[in-house]
Amino acid sequence: MDRRMKLFNMAALTAGAVIYLAAATDVAAQNARNCGPRDIVVARLAEGYGETRQSVGLGANNAVVEVFASGETGSWTITVTVPGGLTCLVASGQAFETVVEALPARGEDA
Repeated sequence: MDRRMKLFNMAALTAGAVIYLAAATDVAAQNARNCGPRDIVVARLAEGYGETRQSVGLGANNAVVEVFASGETGSWTITVTVPGGLTCLVASGQAFETVVEALPARGEDA
């Protein structure tokens, strides 16, 4: 994976973490239809939308933030999994693209 793709994935993870922190203080309190056991959620994303994991990171309170996407359909989903194994969908959309951009020079604002 080249540097630019990693930058895009980190931006997506950051966006997911912001959405997660702004939208819910407790992922387990989310609507039950948006949450479930991780293995079932991942299987449904793969079977229903052709999405595979594109990036992963660790969020607040040891929550795992993941970005799933399909290169064929352009659909994408951001999930958050809490230590107990409950996975919640926090965002989804269309037109997923891998963006390749160089990092700004040190000392310059992003």
